[in-house]
Amino acid sequence: MSVYDKLTQLGISLPSVSVPAAAYVPFVQTGNLIFLSGHIAKQDGKPWVGQFGVNMGTDEGKKAARAIAIDLLGTLHAAVGDLNKITRIVKVMSLVNSAPTFTEQHLITNGASELFAEVFGAKGAHARSAFGVAQIPMGACVEIELIAEIG
Repeated sequence: MSVYDKLTQLGISLPSVSVPAAAYVPFVQTGNLIFLSGHIAKQDGKPWVGQFGVNMGTDEGKKAARAIAIDLLGTLHAAVGDLNKITRIVKVMSLVNSAPTFTEQHLITNGASELFAEVFGAKGAHARSAFGVAQIPMGACVEIELIAEIG
């Protein structure tokens, strides 16, 4: 099954690339690797604001991370032109806006990791880091960046 068939099956339509909010580009390719800049969680087109352990819970965080993964797939599609060219999701790095006592960053990040596995199968298995941070630009609850390999 093609990646696009899987996305259709999941009811996902890819968004267009977001305009960078600062002095950076959405993606860079070097060799067969594509590095995607961090994408923040958005809800209704605006930053999805909140802090885990203060006013957000893990289940909502998983939804935010999944939404970011969909945005990342839109950027990845723009970068390579065809998601079927992806041979591996290599690395995911997740920054989770967290209170000092919150310790479920890894569970929130599963929202993105699980989607990549659904869409790419074994090619979606990746190395990963999930960090709790004091704040994310614009008060967003989660930011995720991605490295992918193309064939």
